[in-house]
Amino acid sequence: MKRNEELSKLSTVKEWDFIVIGGGASGLGSALDAVSRGFKTVLLESHDFAKATSSRSTKLVHGGVRYLAQGDIGLVKEALKERGLLAKNAAHVVKNQSFIIPNYTWWGGIYYKIGLSVYDFLAGKLSLGRTKYISKSKTIEKLPTIEQKNLASGVIYQDGQFDDARLAINLAQTIIEKGGSAINYVKVINLIKNESNKITGVVVEDQFTKQQYNIYAKVVINATGVFTNDILNMNNPKHGKYVVPSQGIHLVLDKSFLKSDDAIMIPKTSDGRVLFVVPWHDRALVGTTDTLLENESFEPRALEEEINFVLNTARQYLSKKPTREDVKSVFAGLRPLAAPKDGSKNTKEVSRSHKVVTSETGLISIIGGKWTTYRKMAEDTINEAMKFHKLGNTTSKTQNMSVHGNVRAETVDRTSHLYVYGSDIPKIKALQHNNPEYAEKIHPDHPFTVAEAVWAIQNEMAETIEDILARRVRLLFLDARAAIDIAHTIALIIAKENGHSAEWANEQAKEFIELAKGYLLTPYSPKSINLN
Repeated sequence: MKRNEELSKLSTVKEWDFIVIGGGASGLGSALDAVSRGFKTVLLESHDFAKATSSRSTKLVHGGVRYLAQGDIGLVKEALKERGLLAKNAAHVVKNQSFIIPNYTWWGGIYYKIGLSVYDFLAGKLSLGRTKYISKSKTIEKLPTIEQKNLASGVIYQDGQFDDARLAINLAQTIIEKGGSAINYVKVINLIKNESNKITGVVVEDQFTKQQYNIYAKVVINATGVFTNDILNMNNPKHGKYVVPSQGIHLVLDKSFLKSDDAIMIPKTSDGRVLFVVPWHDRALVGTTDTLLENESFEPRALEEEINFVLNTARQYLSKKPTREDVKSVFAGLRPLAAPKDGSKNTKEVSRSHKVVTSETGLISIIGGKWTTYRKMAEDTINEAMKFHKLGNTTSKTQNMSVHGNVRAETVDRTSHLYVYGSDIPKIKALQHNNPEYAEKIHPDHPFTVAEAVWAIQNEMAETIEDILARRVRLLFLDARAAIDIAHTIALIIAKENGHSAEWANEQAKEFIELAKGYLLTPYSPKSINLN
């Protein structure tokens, strides 16, 4: 996956069948669905793949226990089916995760056991395992850090967990392997229309060189998530608001707050949401919130009330009480919710299902949805585009399609941090073997090596420090202080690989440190870490 090779296609291909705008879950899914049906497809992302919402999820592949409680059986069934397919098609990044609901009333155990048995039933043969009621002593044995006062029992159920940004990179790789094109840092700045006011292409700008290209296609797909309204504005300034951004935040804590391989699910918090404490890359991930915002942003920031809510709720259920100082990283993501017709402010009333909107100009927009159902969203989007633009009736091929990196689930060794690379692991190990300095850790407290940074630059289209530390090895999300400490080291590795100057590296490191400070709740001064 090399950016200059993909960029050169923009000048050589006269007309594409599909242009997909947006490199998050719905855009990557749509481009893969289109290319696998035989369409000449290019995906354009203004920043990095999964830069916004799609790298900032709770890392769950799930049917949505909350949607079950709301009676949205259709959405739950669809999501449970997609969860099963994703676990098969990307076994290296998706795994079975057990969750325990701690009950502090005598009736809680019975209530949740019955409800989650319905969840199992709806999953059918794609179920990950049966729900079980467990005693108070068994709950404490499995969750040693759970608050024991008034604890009555536990209910254990199975769901899925994954690494969102890693899956996004693998989808981009798959698109290219299937003959399509996917390019980051190429921003759509205008739509091209013919005399009949039909869209025939887009004007884009390379975010590094500022060079502009006119790209033509039979169909343009708007898969820009919380930025959907921006593209709709280019299409028709009077279009009205189709998407409202809802913010969810996550706090990352040390593993000592959750000394367990089981996750905790709090089914009803003070604001009526569910809260998760999930083991993720040897850390405890706590979230999330649901706050309607006025404006979307590529770098959303956690609000004080959200931070306090997550910390206070976690303190109620954990015997070791987390403080602001304990937070290794805080990240916020925006969900693209389909705007409610009545202008309602209650995010719980806003549907989590997706919808495909077709404009008179031929623009096809995919709105709403979530990572778990990304494949089905994409299938519906391309079906609608083919119908509207009369492109025949080829069916989707993605249901049983392996994603780049996929290996048999039983061969995945999750004791090694490299497991997220799947079938690419031998190539990374070869890099380490052939260049001993590549086997060095990039930070003494974390397992990630120089080889992974080099691999990301050479094969995963990582262009900036943030691309590497936020979305290729996830260090910014796991330990923002460590990411700050090694910013300069990573800048020098990129500079060496891509022929940039030392000044470029210094500038990049400064920019990244400024960004990374926003992932911390307490001030921090960088330590300089130099590799041998």
